[in-house]
Amino acid sequence: MAQERGSKIRVLIVDDIPETRENLRKLLYFETDIEIVGAVGTGEEAVEAAKALQPHIVLMDINLPGMDGITASELITRQSPACQIIMMSVQGEADYLRRSMLAGAREFLIKPFSSDELVSSIRRVYELAAARPAPLLPPQTDRLQAPAKPAAAPGKRGHVVSVFGPKGGVGASTIAANLAIALHEAGGLKVALVDG
Repeated sequence: MAQERGSKIRVLIVDDIPETRENLRKLLYFETDIEIVGAVGTGEEAVEAAKALQPHIVLMDINLPGMDGITASELITRQSPACQIIMMSVQGEADYLRRSMLAGAREFLIKPFSSDELVSSIRRVYELAAARPAPLLPPQTDRLQAPAKPAAAPGKRGHVVSVFGPKGGVGASTIAANLAIALHEAGGLKVALVDG
């Protein structure tokens, strides 16, 4: 999905509590550059709505009945790579943050958050996505059915790619994880990722 500067930021709200969905809608109502394109209450509905509505941003609650927000985020980022996820949770533990980022979330908001935090997060994620170059390979379903490539011959050596950040929290781990996935998908190679 091409993201044109000047167009409205299309947002899908996913939360199992109707009052929370309505509150998020109210918080964003007066933002002239943001348009709510839908609001759903389950992970399954989120996956279908993201496919049908093609939002730029999905505000995803982590705790949903049935399919949780992390699983839904993984499916959405696979089927619509241009769709950006902002995870929302009352739990701020590092494990939730790590799992969310690995599932494709670009931001993690701990509830309760202010209107300013929400709006700036949406705009920041949208701007970063708009500035990001196109994916290495366009999403194609026929790529999933291609015959598997043979494993590398024994004794054949691979390459080491190092991703370094000057300090913690700058996103080096997220970049490394995304790079590892892209290399695996592009070449069908085995990729080992070490974070330390």
